[in-house]
Amino acid sequence: MTRKDSNSRTTGRSSAPASRSTWRQLSAVALAATTLAGCVVGPDYQKPLLPMPAAWSSQKEATAARPVQLSKWWQRLRDPELNTLVEEAVAGNLDVATAKARIREARASYRQSAATLFPSADSSGSATRNKTAATTSGGTASDAYSQFQSGFDASWELDLFGANRRSVEAARYGMDAAQEELRSTLLTLVGDVASNYTQARGYQARIQLARRAAASQRQTAELTRTMAEAGTVTAADVAKAKGQASSTEADVPTLEASYAEAVHRLSVLTGRPPAALTERLKRGAPIPSPRLPISTGVPADILLSRPDVRMAERQYAEYTARIGQAEAARYPSVSLTGDIDTSAFKLGDLGKNSTIGWSFGPTLSVPLFNAGKLQAAVDVAEAQRDQYFIAYKASVLTALEDVENASVSLTQERIRNGKLASSAKSYGDAARLERMLFKSGETSLLDVLDAERSLYSAEDALLQSRVLIATDYIALNKAFGGGWDGAIDSSRPEIVDAKTGPRLASKPPKDKDI
Repeated sequence: MTRKDSNSRTTGRSSAPASRSTWRQLSAVALAATTLAGCVVGPDYQKPLLPMPAAWSSQKEATAARPVQLSKWWQRLRDPELNTLVEEAVAGNLDVATAKARIREARASYRQSAATLFPSADSSGSATRNKTAATTSGGTASDAYSQFQSGFDASWELDLFGANRRSVEAARYGMDAAQEELRSTLLTLVGDVASNYTQARGYQARIQLARRAAASQRQTAELTRTMAEAGTVTAADVAKAKGQASSTEADVPTLEASYAEAVHRLSVLTGRPPAALTERLKRGAPIPSPRLPISTGVPADILLSRPDVRMAERQYAEYTARIGQAEAARYPSVSLTGDIDTSAFKLGDLGKNSTIGWSFGPTLSVPLFNAGKLQAAVDVAEAQRDQYFIAYKASVLTALEDVENASVSLTQERIRNGKLASSAKSYGDAARLERMLFKSGETSLLDVLDAERSLYSAEDALLQSRVLIATDYIALNKAFGGGWDGAIDSSRPEIVDAKTGPRLASKPPKDKDI
């Protein structure tokens, strides 16, 4: 703010031709600056075209690929409890809440960047009590007097070479990336809920199987004891039968622990304490079974369906814009500044009987020497852009790999499951025959125990295979980019503050109160 003599007043008697000449010069400068404000430096972003395979390795070239059906894919596992858990996880998961907060942060950063394109204005005011004392011979002291001042300042950076516009562009891409991060978080969340739920139901089925097998083996041990009393088998045979039953029973605690861990993970994924779902899931249910086969589309689809790929592309765009922001710092900058102020001896005289002053004009700043600092900033921005471009390419390759791996795993596991089902049926028939032959004394106890052990292993492997089929189905849908496609409100903050205006400061809590 320009300081004015409080004892004088602006008379407005300056030369009119000189004033008009000054305004013409200022207008010419402003017009030239406004024209140059349409310029930008640095590379303009263009979405890269990456080479993509024409078809998946499992597709037949002559077969037309049907689009992937990703909307609410978990509902095709046909389990109402799973559907409910997915909805609860989307509403309560803490990682989702964090991703929503990042969206709000990105939106606020965008508004901050956009504000630099507009003028800024400030006002000020002061009130002082003044007195001049006589400190030298011949000096005179003045009476005390009051002085009041008020002013208004404004400035506008014309952004000749697009530094602020590149900043806004980068912030907009960053906001898009935050949106994709939320979608990626939701994709991971839905997949984790479905996987852990499937694992939990699988452990329940295996626990029930282990108990049934152990009970059957206990019956064999009891039969062996009866036969030992009759003298047809030895005490060693009784001990072997009991030992196998105990060995099968020993699997139950391990399976119970794994089941509890899966339930605890599900509870935390839904934003609850670990044991919150224990009672709710205590009652068993079948292992989820997906509807197969599923359509696979074409590899190029993942560029649009995978949120992590879209996020990597937006980050690459963001850091491309930052190169222009760094490059613009190497060029001159022009700002239009102006201020007006008034001062008076009485508060009521401000604006009426007061000294008024003003100034207006452009300010030019030209970088002359900085020892290569600004060029180094450009090099840093270019190197960062290259890193994010490589990350984008890597995310595409990873997505292709995920689909290929999950597709192969699902296909081969279905084949394996058929073989295991046949194996379990054959071992079941063998175990029943061995028991009948053992009762009639036509075979040894070792043959019975071996048949029962093989049957238990085959049935347990079959259950694990059913879990793997569901898990591979979940992994394939995740690889295609299937996540939550419902509405998500990211505008509401997690913490709503109250009493944020001016107020008396409260004392901080003492350590004993924390």
